[in-house]
Amino acid sequence: MYNQPETILEQYDLEIRQVTKGRGAYICDTDCGRKLLVPFRGSKERAAFLREILMELERLGFPAEQVCMTKNDEAAAEDEWGTRYWLKDFVSGSECSAGREADMTAAIKCLAKLHTLLLSCRMEIPEFMKNERNEPGPLYRRHYRELVKVKNYVRSRKSRNAFELAFQAQYPHYIQNAKDALEILEEIENEDTPSEMHLFHGDFNQHNALRTPEGIRIVNFENMGCNEPVVDLANFVRKMMEKNNWETGLGMRLIEAYDSIRTISAKERKFLYLSLLFPEKFWKLSNHYSNSHKAWISGRDIEKLNRMIEIEPERMKFLENLFSFQ
Repeated sequence: MYNQPETILEQYDLEIRQVTKGRGAYICDTDCGRKLLVPFRGSKERAAFLREILMELERLGFPAEQVCMTKNDEAAAEDEWGTRYWLKDFVSGSECSAGREADMTAAIKCLAKLHTLLLSCRMEIPEFMKNERNEPGPLYRRHYRELVKVKNYVRSRKSRNAFELAFQAQYPHYIQNAKDALEILEEIENEDTPSEMHLFHGDFNQHNALRTPEGIRIVNFENMGCNEPVVDLANFVRKMMEKNNWETGLGMRLIEAYDSIRTISAKERKFLYLSLLFPEKFWKLSNHYSNSHKAWISGRDIEKLNRMIEIEPERMKFLENLFSFQ
């Protein structure tokens, strides 16, 4: 945030007592409690719709951060450069720990409750909440093409660095994972009943699941959109498994915890499997390499790639068990 927050906060009918800088946001002590001022990407219409969703969740008994309206009755404020922000409740708590199964289980059950309520929401979803580019089909096919592009570039190099050598050696395995995932995706797309896009959190991870005295609170709904809800589940499970060496028992218990609150349909089980089968971590590292300065490769990237290769047998073992779960 390049400007002082006071110019934005003047647009709200609140008494601001103190403002302190947080991580990518401003923590504001006001006469209506502690608030968080954060950048908002999207239109004012999108902000207004998300505010309505958060209000509906609160009404249904699901604690959700609420968004303040400006003096002009708008859900997002705008500075002189046209950058938008919104002011929402500050939720105090500690992030879900990837080292505590109790935390992860509580977070994933809370996610299942959120999905249940979002699926029952009767509000009409406007077109601006739908982004075809980020739907599973276009997203995974784009990532597949990007992996092939990196492979072609690496193969054209006469002298290869440590990252490129490791990438080239592991590429056949991971690209086969990607192909298999896309084949399952095509099967789902060709089924008689088309997949329905529903509201989902859009950025569910340990940072957005806070442990509070009242239980787990899910925060930061700015990336909410339309997709297969199980995308949230897959993203969370992937991140937790990466941090726990793809421990099969843990992964299955997390999925079963979600299923105990909201039953995962047969189609969703397929989608969950293909989402975890697709080599997202390998793509992410390859994409970072592709967009970096090739004359200097981050030692951290090489370390991450080698670590990923080291625990790959455990990932495949987990996927074998997950396949039998379908």
